[in-house]
Amino acid sequence: MLTTKKKAVVIKNIARHDADTGSPDVQVALLSKQIDELAKHLKKNPKDIHSRRGLLQMVADRRSHLRYLESNDKRRYNAVIKKLGLKK
Repeated sequence: MLTTKKKAVVIKNIARHDADTGSPDVQVALLSKQIDELAKHLKKNPKDIHSRRGLLQMVADRRSHLRYLESNDKRRYNAVIKKLGLKK
């Protein structure tokens, strides 16, 4: 789980405007941070199958948000990918 402070930092780094908390850009950034933290947890606890399932759901959700961004606004998609260092 991300703390409120960690979420605020992630949102501040990627937000398009001050009140931006729900844009696909922000959602991808938050999901990426959660995925990183959960991956660390799963390296320590490899038998935690329930958390692994949650991780897979988050990865799928992030992928769908990225697909949406790619189809609707290619520049924002490329900016998010570059800023988060996901691929390319």
